[in-house]
Amino acid sequence: MPSSRSAAPVTPTRVERYETLVIGGGQAGLAVGMQLAKRGVDFAILSDEKRVGDNWRRRWDSLRLFTPARFSGLPSMPFSAAPTHLADKDEVADYLERYAERFDLPVRLDSRVRALTARGTRFQLVVDDGTALLEADNVVVATGPLQIPCIPDVRAHLSDAIHQLHSSEYRNPFALPDGPVLVVGAGNSGAQIAMELSRFRKVWLAGSVAGHMPRRLLGRDIFDWIWPIITRSSVQTRLGQRMRANTERTSDARIGISERDLRAANVQRVGRVTEARGGLPVCGDEVFDPRVVIWCTGFQADYRWIDLPGFDATGGITHERGVLSGIPGLYFVGLRFQHRLNSSLIGGVGADAEFIAEHIARRTEAALLR
Repeated sequence: MPSSRSAAPVTPTRVERYETLVIGGGQAGLAVGMQLAKRGVDFAILSDEKRVGDNWRRRWDSLRLFTPARFSGLPSMPFSAAPTHLADKDEVADYLERYAERFDLPVRLDSRVRALTARGTRFQLVVDDGTALLEADNVVVATGPLQIPCIPDVRAHLSDAIHQLHSSEYRNPFALPDGPVLVVGAGNSGAQIAMELSRFRKVWLAGSVAGHMPRRLLGRDIFDWIWPIITRSSVQTRLGQRMRANTERTSDARIGISERDLRAANVQRVGRVTEARGGLPVCGDEVFDPRVVIWCTGFQADYRWIDLPGFDATGGITHERGVLSGIPGLYFVGLRFQHRLNSSLIGGVGADAEFIAEHIARRTEAALLR
């Protein structure tokens, strides 16, 4: 992921020029890269990973996709597994690596973007230790919809004796100190982690959830029913607008883990964390004394490394399907509900990637004709 532009500036010693640079080597960056290559556009993909797929390999050990393999493939390369298989995080990482290899995508690893600015009609990117200045006519930001952990302020008021971590830092139950665990956030991640931990220790799960969808419905996977709906429901449709508004107001519905499942696993449900008393978390009106607190409270956008006139670095991006009208040549791919509800998912990012790549190809061709 790109870093905040608060890092100490370093004077670049060389300049490299490209038609297009893609920032981010995950599913969105690879998908748009394949489409750019298909159109003969000169480009490179900048990734801060040491190996394609490492952003998935670092996630917790038991993580699996919610979407079956049939809905988890990038353009022109289906996910190599049984259609109903729910891939684990290492399978996803390896799939992304194979995708980059199959289409011979120019992924530049260990290339962390420290700043994105502009000089005249070209964009400038400072990469790595600042010794290289990259210039491009077009830039695609494909770093994902949310980049940094979002943790409530109450964290700072808990006792130092409580081991705290965000879900992005969680790996498995055996990497934690002994003792009871409070999992904060009852969405998909929180419920999965709470269920896993409950096999080995006492677990409280705090917070509310927007709803629950069963894993299977009428003998079929739930995504067999909802995928056609979310694929057709763009932000231009009335249904899509209602779905987008609903997801922005509440958390996502939990898939496959019901409140009954949690009770059966001896996960104790408690209210939201409201404050700290004597260094201990308060859920509802009750004080709890956990040894570990895991914050499954999501992520937030961070675009402070983008220093362009008119750009809202807090994440309030004004765009039409990833095209920023106020900053010609700057694009986004992989945003949540960029065009459809599945725009940020592996199986849904392809349509937006194709749209952006075609826009860039036309812009590049027009520039050559001038």
